[in-house]
Amino acid sequence: MAGVMETEEQARHRFQLELEFVQCLANPNYLNFLAQRGYLREKPFVNYLKYLLYGKTPEYAKIPKVSSYPHCLHMLELLQYEHFRKELVNAQCAKFIDEQQILHWQHYSRKRTRLQQALVEQQQQQPQAPSHGNTTSK
Repeated sequence: MAGVMETEEQARHRFQLELEFVQCLANPNYLNFLAQRGYLREKPFVNYLKYLLYGKTPEYAKIPKVSSYPHCLHMLELLQYEHFRKELVNAQCAKFIDEQQILHWQHYSRKRTRLQQALVEQQQQQPQAPSHGNTTSK
């Protein structure tokens, strides 16, 4: 049986669905849900997770919806490991990951704010170049 060719519209729709699913992988509670229901032990599902690694390639990782969720790509990578998939059954594991993500974002936000403040202060301290407008002197 020959494979059916996917139309451009179908390919876009499939990509959108895959992108949304990969974004869900950033949620450790969702990963715990998948693990508790046995999805992470099923070979077809594990193969699908492996297939989704194409989202880590530079051409896809630059897509704003992917780059806005860096944790989802990291989780996708971790899901390639059987030990990690097994640990996700434990709610404490999901809670720990969730807490670490929050700490990461807090640190990132504080660091970004400090960098922005330093940039503003640096710009304010730089001497202003004299204006070269059309001023006439008498």
